[in-house]
Amino acid sequence: MLEQKDFQLNDVVEMKKAHPCGTNRWKIIRLGMDIRIKCEGCEHSVLIPRKEFTRKMKKVIERQGE
Repeated sequence: MLEQKDFQLNDVVEMKKAHPCGTNRWKIIRLGMDIRIKCEGCEHSVLIPRKEFTRKMKKVIERQGE
C-alpha cells in the first residue's frame, strides 16, 4: 500500500475534488515549496502550496517508473 503523503515528480495522483472538466487524475510536474500539477484531461496546470496539496491529495494512482 502506498503512503498517502509519498509522492514524487511525474506521479499521477487523485485529488479529493474533480476538475471542472470531469477528470480526477493529475500529474505532478514541479516540486518545491509550491507544487504544479497538470490535469490529465484538459492539460490545465495549477500551482498550489505544498501544504494545501498534501491536504487535498487523495492517493497516488501511478508511480513515475511504472
